[in-house]
Amino acid sequence: MIDRTHDLPVARQAKALNISRGSVYYLPRPVPTADLAIMGRLDRLHLEFPFAGSRMLRGLLAAEGSKIGRRHVKTLMRRMGIEALYRRPRTTKPESGHKIYPYLLRGKEITRPNQVWAMDITYIPMARGSVYLAVVLDWASRRVLSWRVSITMEAAFCVETLQDALVRHGKPEIFNTDQGSQFTGAAFTGVLADNGIAISMDGKGAWRDNVFVERLWRSVKYEEVYLRAYQSVGEARTSIGRYLDFYNQRRPHSSLDGTTPDRAYFEPLSIRMAA
Repeated sequence: MIDRTHDLPVARQAKALNISRGSVYYLPRPVPTADLAIMGRLDRLHLEFPFAGSRMLRGLLAAEGSKIGRRHVKTLMRRMGIEALYRRPRTTKPESGHKIYPYLLRGKEITRPNQVWAMDITYIPMARGSVYLAVVLDWASRRVLSWRVSITMEAAFCVETLQDALVRHGKPEIFNTDQGSQFTGAAFTGVLADNGIAISMDGKGAWRDNVFVERLWRSVKYEEVYLRAYQSVGEARTSIGRYLDFYNQRRPHSSLDGTTPDRAYFEPLSIRMAA
């Protein structure tokens, strides 16, 4: 995407492509080979057992012969941005000044595209380091409406991903996220409020509230990410983009009667599901 031999400066190329200059110049921070291997295994275990915390994950690793302490597991989980997912009372305080919105989708019938969109972020391992992937997904059709790869989990790249989806596809009635600080801040919720979109947020740590995005992550990880060893942010972005095109245009879904997300989104039949 970026041509370093072009007469146009790299900074202006990045701006034209709507990607941050930081991701262009970024060189993955060296991570010990042993830690990279453990992080890759943690990522797989987290997808398989989303309810597992550091204690259980450490036990699972130990059963496989990996000698690692629980504190080290917690450190790696924090770096990856993952935590045990299960319903907990809302006793934790949100980020200062951040409002937590109620979950609006329980028992709601999702019957058409652009009725409900959802968004989430996931950790993407590379050969030497990692990046993060954010997507906006249409619930009814499972179509990925927009996506971004970033070297950090800051709110700015989530806002950019949201704005791109709105420009390309109009707006949904309801937008659902988890309670991550990227999504509860005024920069993000303000965009939704300004567009008259109802804001819905998962229960704290309740992965089933955003289950369709979790299913997307499983597909992305096992059908793309785990088969690669990205050498750079640019390579990760290009390869993931290629996979998401395949996912939208050609990958059939049993929950959509064997059709693709593109067809379900642009040629909607009667899609009915209980959220």
